[in-house]
Amino acid sequence: MADPTTVLVTGASGLVGAEVTARLTAAGHRVLAVLHSNGDIVRNNGKKLTAPQAALRRLSGDVTRPGLGLDAEDLRAVARADRIVHCAAVTDFGRPEQLYRDVNVAGTRNVLDLARGHRVPLVHVSTAYVCGERDGTAREDELDIGQHLGNAYERSKLEAETLVRKAAADGLPVAVVRPSIVTGAARTGCVREFKTLYPVVKLITQGLSRTVPGHYDAALDLVPVDYVADVVTEVCERFGEARGLTLHAVGQAVTLREFSDVLAEYPSFQVARFVPPSSFSAAALPARERAYHERVMSLYESYFRRRIRFDNTNTAAFSRHPVPRGGPAYLRRLLDHCLKAGYLGAAPPRRPAPAPALAPTDGSTQA
Repeated sequence: MADPTTVLVTGASGLVGAEVTARLTAAGHRVLAVLHSNGDIVRNNGKKLTAPQAALRRLSGDVTRPGLGLDAEDLRAVARADRIVHCAAVTDFGRPEQLYRDVNVAGTRNVLDLARGHRVPLVHVSTAYVCGERDGTAREDELDIGQHLGNAYERSKLEAETLVRKAAADGLPVAVVRPSIVTGAARTGCVREFKTLYPVVKLITQGLSRTVPGHYDAALDLVPVDYVADVVTEVCERFGEARGLTLHAVGQAVTLREFSDVLAEYPSFQVARFVPPSSFSAAALPARERAYHERVMSLYESYFRRRIRFDNTNTAAFSRHPVPRGGPAYLRRLLDHCLKAGYLGAAPPRRPAPAPALAPTDGSTQA
């Protein structure tokens, strides 16, 4: 176990933040958990995190406010922290652009001000999709190369990471972790909340979106939440080695062809037809499908165009956690959990096991 430290975690009730908090307290560290609207820290398995009071202190705060909105007593505790892990962010798509700017950009600026004021090293959780909408390989050492961003969320995260890079250049000890599309646990597929790609899967499998713009060789990089939390925790604990690094916490990509083939294995699922974006017309869709496309699918369609692979050289060299096996097998685990939880409809009934063959009663033998 690493030497015990005191760690301030923003977004401690979020999907990644809750798992990071659980790992840090379990390893003997003391966590100052900044909580905004939710007083409970619920783990990915749906259970509330319980930890001794000495290991976990809940702070009522708001990253959009200077000093994170913490009172004087809490700020004194933060001044004694050994690390800050900044997980707080708006990750839902389709929210007002000002909300992304307030939380993701201004929130990061406020965290940086706090870190600089007390000289506390920072672990910043960004996203691999600051790469923007492009093909090829996105490297860990790249940031702003003039890429076209797919949505307001990506723009806000690029701007936030740019602020972090500048603070690092000015001398603040910093490490950055960039997850890809965070999904269910590696072994079970279990996920606490059906966000990110899950609403798209629901529309497709229920036949509400039957024609979608995309390339069959485009890649969706799905990464298990437990692996992301492992990497973030490891960076926090081994910060001296991680300082100055940007690490892609990514999985193994699934192409849209593989995605479609796996969906076709489930008798209760509909499978969408992906068409070249250049020939797609939302106006030509039936009215009901067009409404779903405009409300939901259009927010995600840039992910169906990107033939992107994420370099993870830094992560492979640094982390002691192997990259989880992904691909179609992992996608099946995610879908199986969705069925088990009722998110994608009722799970199909299990077929009864075949009855064992009875021994013949006439003295003959069976071949």
